[in-house]
Amino acid sequence: MAERTLNGRQAGGQDGVAPPPAPAPAPRPLTGVLLMAAGVGILPVMDSLAKHLSDEYHVVQVTWARYLFHFLLLGALLLWRLPLSALIPHHAGLQVIRSAFLLSTTLCYFGAIAFLPLANALALAFLGPLVSTALAPLILGESAGPRRWIAVAVGFLGTLVVIRPGWGEFHWASLLGLGAGVSYGLYQLTTRRLSGSGRPSVTLFYTSVFGLAVLSLVVPLVWRWPEPASWGLMLLMGSVGALAHFLIIRAFEYASAPVLSPVSYMEMVSAVTLGWLIFGDFPDAWTWAGIGLIVVSGLLIVIWE
Repeated sequence: MAERTLNGRQAGGQDGVAPPPAPAPAPRPLTGVLLMAAGVGILPVMDSLAKHLSDEYHVVQVTWARYLFHFLLLGALLLWRLPLSALIPHHAGLQVIRSAFLLSTTLCYFGAIAFLPLANALALAFLGPLVSTALAPLILGESAGPRRWIAVAVGFLGTLVVIRPGWGEFHWASLLGLGAGVSYGLYQLTTRRLSGSGRPSVTLFYTSVFGLAVLSLVVPLVWRWPEPASWGLMLLMGSVGALAHFLIIRAFEYASAPVLSPVSYMEMVSAVTLGWLIFGDFPDAWTWAGIGLIVVSGLLIVIWE
């Protein structure tokens, strides 16, 4: 998830610390769309691996492994492509807050998919853009017209349909999915605060540093030594996550956020497909209705913006 997509393009150098970056690639919307589709399309592969691993290992340990290998792979990539001076963080306090929201999103989301079908958990996590839209006037001082509030209301209705409280279908893990959506919305708002302050890949790297540091303090309490096969799956999980985010970052170099935002909903197609093929979970009619309302609300925001 959101950690799952960037809400906009972050550009610019490092305030004189690093050499000026190379000129941005020329706008190529089709290339951007294809990169975004590939990135969000493979994210549910990471989720499926996390769901499988959570059958044997605590969600904290699974999340720690995801951060560990993401940190190692992305760190190696950045050291290969950038000078050390380019890795100096800016706005450290806001970076920490943003990273904390992303860590909360990941923990809640991995906790949700341990008990819920991938599509259900992802639908709840897709509330992030709606949360950021609703809170933007309060936190960022952005005006919110009636159209935005209509979209938020439609998305909230979709959430109620997916969760179905009081209908005999409610599962407590849905609250974790809601927590992931709220945390992701706050993560998006802080991402927008940091927009233009540095390279997005470097910002993403520091979220992995923070998450790995915090989880390393907690994971000994729930540690269970993985089998060699499980280590391989954890490595694959981190690798897929790193690759997906790399593709998403590259996508924003070729196309604008309004062009790419609707493509992010292709993640739902991948999640439904993998959930059905691997875990035998296929959304029922009510879940599809809720997913449709959430997707429509997000698309309304994109179109009206």
